[in-house]
Amino acid sequence: QVQLVESGGGLVQAGGSLRLSCAASGRTFSIHRMGWFRQTPEKEREFVARISTGGASTSYADSVKGRFTISRDNAQNRMYLQMNSLKPEDTAVYYCAATQYSGDYYSPSTYNYWGQGTQVTVSS
Repeated sequence: QVQLVESGGGLVQAGGSLRLSCAASGRTFSIHRMGWFRQTPEKEREFVARISTGGASTSYADSVKGRFTISRDNAQNRMYLQMNSLKPEDTAVYYCAATQYSGDYYSPSTYNYWGQGTQVTVSS
């Protein structure tokens, strides 16, 4: 089992920045891929960014490309999401996710471990 705990959410004005953190514990050696997703009450959970095991390969949703940066520190078992130039439409609950499996990195069904989520609210 792998446990994931997010932190770093909050309220920020448009144009501002936040850094989300995800702490992993348990059988972390089994993790193949990690990612960030977000969800609002009006939408299904959507892909934000993902990072490979070693951190060399990353992917982003078009809506956040150039503004968000995903990174990980395997020595500390942590993953981060640096969010800059935030927009009101970035408002959502952000979830950390991990998987032992391959598959479509943008699909929530690929990931079998999830954090509890952290709220990000961007005011206009």
